[in-house]
Amino acid sequence: MKEVCQQAQDFLNNVFQGAGLDLHAAAVEAADGCFVDLDGQDASLLRAEGAELLEALEHLVNQSFARSLPEGKRILCDVEGFRAIREAELCAMARHAAERVRSTGSPFTFGLMTASERRVIHLTLAKDEDLQTESIGEGSARRLKVSPKSQTSTPSPP
Repeated sequence: MKEVCQQAQDFLNNVFQGAGLDLHAAAVEAADGCFVDLDGQDASLLRAEGAELLEALEHLVNQSFARSLPEGKRILCDVEGFRAIREAELCAMARHAAERVRSTGSPFTFGLMTASERRVIHLTLAKDEDLQTESIGEGSARRLKVSPKSQTSTPSPP
């Protein structure tokens, strides 16, 4: 696995150098695969527009190298702690949506999110027995809906 992490790191550093970007990739083995920390003067480019460029780079290295990793392992790219900050935001959004659904009784549908962002919401609300989450839609138009669990009444015994 260490070799794959090194290949991903070298690949990204070559991309950054070729594009004339002041960015540097440093990869380490992690429990769930490879963690690639990206930093440099151009780091803000990776966070812009909801971190679309960061997501694209991560997708590119996973398409190129993740097949060589053990089953269930992948390459995760991060810049300036963006992922941890985003996860905290998503957890707060999930809690806010849960309270709104509880107070109104109406479902709440989030805007477009990546699969990993939807997963954070699902996991955050998984233990809330009065709510259910589901991904709806297809492809890039997939959204996440939080709604009250339907209360099925069971007839009392005679």
